[in-house]
Amino acid sequence: MEGNYVYILKCRDGSLYTGWTTDLDNRLAAHNSGRGAKYTRGRRPVELVYHEVLPSRGEALRREADIKKLRRAEKEALIAAGKRDGGGHR
Repeated sequence: MEGNYVYILKCRDGSLYTGWTTDLDNRLAAHNSGRGAKYTRGRRPVELVYHEVLPSRGEALRREADIKKLRRAEKEALIAAGKRDGGGHR
């Protein structure tokens, strides 16, 4: 899937990782193959638990920064709301 995405991954150790990409499928594959972020390399496999589609790269980067500032409970609420709304699409 190509576009401008912000995503949250749940790592094997239960931690959450937030990132952005223009190709969600490719990025998820990169994380799970060990070619993704250094943070996720030792925490594989990772699972995509939330994503948003945004109209521009700049908006995706701003949204990523906003999500990274959230407390874990707030991220979990965002994930839960996304699942109720059909998988995290925005």
